[in-house]
Amino acid sequence: MANAFDGNDELLEPETKELIRRRSAVLAPSYRLFYRAPVSVVRAEGVWLYDAEGRRYLDAYNNVPAVGHSHPHVRQRVDEQMRVLNTHTRYLTEPLIAYSERLLALFPPELSKIVYTCTGSEAVDLALRVARYETGARGIICTSHAYHGTTAAAAEISPSLGPNNPIGPEVILVDVPDSYRDDPTAAAEIFAARVKAAIAMLGQRGVGLAAMIVDSVLSSDGVQTDPAGWLAPAADAVHEAGGMWIADEVQPGFGRLGTGWWGFTRHGLKPDLVVLGKPMGNGIPIAAVVGTDAAMDRFGRDIRYFNTFGGNPVSIAAANAVLDVIENDDLIANASAVGARLRSGLEQVARRHPTIGHVRGCGLFVAAEFVGDPVGREPDAATASAVVNELRDRGILISASGRSENVLKIRPPLPFQAEHADHVVTALDEVLTATTKKKSN
Repeated sequence: MANAFDGNDELLEPETKELIRRRSAVLAPSYRLFYRAPVSVVRAEGVWLYDAEGRRYLDAYNNVPAVGHSHPHVRQRVDEQMRVLNTHTRYLTEPLIAYSERLLALFPPELSKIVYTCTGSEAVDLALRVARYETGARGIICTSHAYHGTTAAAAEISPSLGPNNPIGPEVILVDVPDSYRDDPTAAAEIFAARVKAAIAMLGQRGVGLAAMIVDSVLSSDGVQTDPAGWLAPAADAVHEAGGMWIADEVQPGFGRLGTGWWGFTRHGLKPDLVVLGKPMGNGIPIAAVVGTDAAMDRFGRDIRYFNTFGGNPVSIAAANAVLDVIENDDLIANASAVGARLRSGLEQVARRHPTIGHVRGCGLFVAAEFVGDPVGREPDAATASAVVNELRDRGILISASGRSENVLKIRPPLPFQAEHADHVVTALDEVLTATTKKKSN
């Protein structure tokens, strides 16, 4: 995993060492910590996290607290609902219906039905079941370094989980165009051709095409955002072959890209199913599958699906509060403006430091790719890792992404402001300047 703690605790404070020891004694080894010096956080507010000594860290990475850590409006609504009622959806509760009406009004009209789950992984798992049942086929196409979740079915379409995570025999992986190294004007054609080849391969395997699932910002594939619309021909190919398009909006959704509520609309897509995840409740467990009548109808009639506390009143209260904050604080426009400022600042840093080969992104989902040199464009994961850790030491939390783990991924809570963007840019410039001086000495 990119940026994982390597277990070397020689430079850590005794209190941190002891906490890591206790953690390792009770938590399974599948858990990972970030950074060469893990951060021990005790509270968070807005775009800041605080450690036990009171030092604050700017959160430039966590998309789950979409409207900011410990948001008072979310806390208030959750507390009010917790004091009244929290139960399952087999009872008739008005807030569930009202929120569903409100949420669906943010989607194109053909996306008219919702099923609630507790996690994005469950939602992905359900979307795959729906697609396979409706089409009668089994084959799934996903991108070659995707992450879609941790259930058995979701892990089978999540190659970014590593080489020891098996990809399902009914799954075909396709490489995404590289907007840094490939001709961006050919991205749509290149990707559609790869998807058509994958569809043919599924036919040869005798499983057919049920669906293609794509994270609309290609986050784990290194954040491949441009040009807008490049996914559309691939989606057309999927529909022509009788498959469904599943838009994974767990990361780009709820206004993060600054171009509207959902990442798929930026590409002009008409998905059959849309997967939503943890940001919809600011971290309170709620997720969903939104779909067309045609996609949802037969599965819903024929198969009993019940997620015990998916869409419970407390989680619905959190989700409603998130929509309140996004709308009242104009956070979609904020994502657009602050994201543009952040990208502009990073591009200026890249002009001074050629180890940043490419800056890209949309809204508050921004990437800076590190390379050994701007001519050969060989990925430089070591520099990316060093920068992530140096920024952590300067009080900025961030991480890396991409197949080569060389892409700085900046994905902060939506209330991120201009001064926060400028702080990230200035600190990155200082880190790279210090690194250059150290190398020259």
